[in-house]
Amino acid sequence: MIDPLPELSTEQSDPRYSQIDRLPTERVARLMNQADAAVPAAVAVAIPSISAAIDAISDRMTEGGRLMYVGAGTSGRLAVLDASECPPTFGTDPSLVQGVIAGGLDALTRSVEGAEDDAEAGAAALRDLEVGPLDSVVGVSASGRAPFVLGALAEAASRGALTVGLSCNDDAPLSAAAEHAIEVVVGPEVVTGSTRLKAGTAQKLVLNMISTISMVKLGRTYGNKMIEMSAMNNKLAGRALRIVSDITGADSETAGKALDAADGQAKIAVLMIRHGLDPAGARALLESHGERLSEALSG
Repeated sequence: MIDPLPELSTEQSDPRYSQIDRLPTERVARLMNQADAAVPAAVAVAIPSISAAIDAISDRMTEGGRLMYVGAGTSGRLAVLDASECPPTFGTDPSLVQGVIAGGLDALTRSVEGAEDDAEAGAAALRDLEVGPLDSVVGVSASGRAPFVLGALAEAASRGALTVGLSCNDDAPLSAAAEHAIEVVVGPEVVTGSTRLKAGTAQKLVLNMISTISMVKLGRTYGNKMIEMSAMNNKLAGRALRIVSDITGADSETAGKALDAADGQAKIAVLMIRHGLDPAGARALLESHGERLSEALSG
């Protein structure tokens, strides 16, 4: 049976946009911009629930757990995007933060819309990842009722994992299925039902918060500096050089030599310069302080 989803705010039609096909381009652009401007305010309302979820996630990650995002369609693509940015930004192993999308990798570049209706496939994806009690699973669904995501969350819960539901509607089934419910209610879209718009923007903002703040709490930044980033290209190598110079006050030549000796690891280079250590000594000091640079510098 087809569910018309009549009660969902994300499926409603907003009369302000009923004639966008007849308006000048600039007028439509301004309408979209005005609509988008309401998204951060909707996210702000949900910050208490976002913060509680992040605290619970980071507590488990501190104990060695992983962070898993699960979504379908736009939500799944955003989930995979956020997970894929963690290794270059925070130097994480790719297995630490993972994104699961209904329909698999093919769904990243083309629509596999029917895949979101398969609850058992969602559960199977979590079984394949051997999700356990230390892991956290964030289900992402604009409607809050995608069967693939609900199936995945149910499987995660049965395995003792922490569960979080991120949706864009009030009283979503996903919220009822999760230990931590995050509802960012953005209302009707400019193009009715096209939740890649405001709902997608809201989800991206929340995912940014979840991954970034979790990594900050795990000590993967020094202040607001990406001290764990992987210097995999010229831009990032230059950024690493500036970070080491900023923290230590060393000139570029000194910072560059330390980075070379530290195999590009900024934290090691910082400790070498500040404490006059060789790479092995700097690594030992960092390990003795749980990989947290701030503690290693003051210890």
